[in-house]
Amino acid sequence: MSDPSTSEESKPIGVPVPPIAITGDASTATSVIEAETVSIPDNVRRALESACGEVNDDPAVLADEGRDWWPLAMIWATEGRVPARASLLVRPGSPNEVADVLRICNDNHIPVSPSAGRSGVLGASVPLFGGVQLDMCRLDGIRDVDETSLLADVLPGTFGNVYEHTLGDAGYTGGHWPQSMDLSTVGGWLACRGAGQFSTRYGKIEDIVVGLDVVLADGTAISTGGYPREAVGPDLNQLFVGSEGTLGVITGARLKIHPLPDYRRQAAYSFDSLETGLEWVRSVIQRGARPAVLRLYDPLEADRHFGTGAERAAAVVLDEGEPAIVDAYMAVVESAANDHDGTREDDSIVDSWLEKRNEVSALEALISRGFIVDTMEVSGRWADLVSIAQNTLEALRAAPGALAAGVHCSHSYEAGACLYFTFAAESEPSARQLNHQSIWESATRAVLEAGGSLSHHHGVGINRSRFVADALGGGMEVLQSLKDALDPNGILNPGKLGLSSPFGTYSYVG
Repeated sequence: MSDPSTSEESKPIGVPVPPIAITGDASTATSVIEAETVSIPDNVRRALESACGEVNDDPAVLADEGRDWWPLAMIWATEGRVPARASLLVRPGSPNEVADVLRICNDNHIPVSPSAGRSGVLGASVPLFGGVQLDMCRLDGIRDVDETSLLADVLPGTFGNVYEHTLGDAGYTGGHWPQSMDLSTVGGWLACRGAGQFSTRYGKIEDIVVGLDVVLADGTAISTGGYPREAVGPDLNQLFVGSEGTLGVITGARLKIHPLPDYRRQAAYSFDSLETGLEWVRSVIQRGARPAVLRLYDPLEADRHFGTGAERAAAVVLDEGEPAIVDAYMAVVESAANDHDGTREDDSIVDSWLEKRNEVSALEALISRGFIVDTMEVSGRWADLVSIAQNTLEALRAAPGALAAGVHCSHSYEAGACLYFTFAAESEPSARQLNHQSIWESATRAVLEAGGSLSHHHGVGINRSRFVADALGGGMEVLQSLKDALDPNGILNPGKLGLSSPFGTYSYVG
């Protein structure tokens, strides 16, 4: 059964979809992030042009390529400003070209910021120190499908909708359905350790990946993994998954795939509170059921999404696959709901979620009108989850100009789950940048103090960099040691993940 969001009438085309247009002339837009900008000497540019035929230094192009869906950068766009610009955009067409570009940049100490669909929401692809923006979108397509082992060999610039459409034509699905499906690429999923909306059945991207091709900072190409399980030291796949281009550039991946399911069931429930609903979710998971979609919305979000009123939390459940397994899982879901005094609601709630789940126009509209709007996803143990939710919502609702803050539980595991917060605030135009950062500061501190993680699937980028050392504790030194060993000149996506950079520090103007 193919996903309802994939239309058979028009084959999807993998093209980056920019966020809010930059107000005014993009070619003269000023940069908000102040840092020492590395330019490209003429001899290095000639070498890059020889290694990779597609380069561009158009200021307007660089302005657009140097930003993503980070809401703070969207605020800047409404003011005619951009986060930062690279000195040169380079679009390699093969893994060998990637290796050549990195080798040249490493030899000449030129920073390289990898990017593709630029659907990230934290500024991970912003070229903080100029240098080269490495656009990976030309490396697209599925190289091979191993139908016996159920593995696809895919290039990193392949957009999610194109990947799924191509697999669907062959009778398969990747099972990875992020909200950014039409905007994001396979490489982006891996770089930020992403999650799809059907993750309870199919897993997060780190569960789906079996092997990688990676080019290191000096141009050395390596392959990792490739086996269902192995015991040959640490799992090198997981070293690069989530590294956001700071340790190497992914040029290929072997991902698990599945036969297209032809059986699907769905159900909707409501509960008297978020707390009761979370106990229901925990019961379902810990009893061994793994329905593809198991999402719980607090009363505020339930009413906003489904019009169910502001008194009850609401849940959507959907599963697909072998009928016997799906029916068994849904029986567990129903039994657990009865145990927690859940009320069965009309299935149209699930239909509404399926129809609107990838809709992001409200974000653009509200930011364009001058509001602060953003999301924050974290994870925590079941024992801490209610405290994390309560403390973070309290921090968000206490922020200056706060208008609304809600939360839903979108990905669950035996030990805990993901909490996804959505918040909005009003602000004087001149204070939006400062207020946005202040809200993130107080909410993130609330999460960490209550025992939550820094991120579940959006990653770190720029916006969360300042919290990484606290989130990892002594582990920050280990991460920095890995960076220093694999990228001694520090050229790969400098300034991200809280890592130190040889190109200096940066600050925000204004």
